[in-house]
Amino acid sequence: MKFQIDLLIERIRKTGNPTCVGLDTRVEYLPKAYLDSICPDGVDSMEKAARAILQYNIDLLDAVADLIPSVKVQVAYYEMYGLEGMKAFYQTVKEAKARNLTVIVDVKRNDIGATAEAYSAAYLGETSLPKGAARACESDFATVNPYLGEDGIKPFLKDIASHGTGIFALVKTSNPSSGQLQDLMIGEKTVYQVVGDLVSEWGKDSIGEYGYSAVGAVVGATYPEQGTELRKRLPHTFFLVPGYGAQGAKGEDLKGCFDEKGEGAVVNASRSILCAWKKHPEMDFKQAARAEVIAMRDDIASALGKN
Repeated sequence: MKFQIDLLIERIRKTGNPTCVGLDTRVEYLPKAYLDSICPDGVDSMEKAARAILQYNIDLLDAVADLIPSVKVQVAYYEMYGLEGMKAFYQTVKEAKARNLTVIVDVKRNDIGATAEAYSAAYLGETSLPKGAARACESDFATVNPYLGEDGIKPFLKDIASHGTGIFALVKTSNPSSGQLQDLMIGEKTVYQVVGDLVSEWGKDSIGEYGYSAVGAVVGATYPEQGTELRKRLPHTFFLVPGYGAQGAKGEDLKGCFDEKGEGAVVNASRSILCAWKKHPEMDFKQAARAEVIAMRDDIASALGKN
């Protein structure tokens, strides 16, 4: 069995682009003319909103799929549109998989015991049925909250071992107030260092052929020093790096999250790509998104000395 972390690394190498496009799509992000073409009578229901969002995602994927290795689909942006939004979420995952992209679902799930097992089954494994089992979601990775400790992580590790999927656990997040908890000291370590060490331990049995574990870490690009420190501390832990673009980080800020080969991380950008048409009014949204993905790829490559 091949781990999805190995497939992600292979896709990054093939595209030469460690970019993850965040499909945190909401109606307000769609150009008015485009929205009018999908819903000429206006958006007055959850069904219409979800239909427009799904079509935007499909068109965006068609515009950039050849340039990128992965997408991240944040479930909150679909939950807010109710049942129809969740249908769009699952269909978006299917559309990305159909284009041979690694799919990370950003769900930040966790609990204890049977509930953690259910979360893991929903996004990484299978759901048992009276006759057999089936996958609820075709995702390759899920984000998890590690702050319940090992008993909340074990069900995910079990499904990783069975299905080759993976997780990204929150370690040092990109938001401004992350330090209120994550930078606190526990003895001689910060909380994020303690959690990072736990993530490394949890991933020791799922290291793939390229030296990285299927148990990865979320490490924000907005904290360059901590990213560099964690890269050295966690040599077998692959990083999902948020914070690029709309949150202010650039290639220089996140280069420390990569290893000496310029690997070991995938960088997420959402609004800067979804709303690139606002930055490039002379282009349609598909051309603008493509231009933004190329600019992001080149910025990271320059920071890593690969240009």
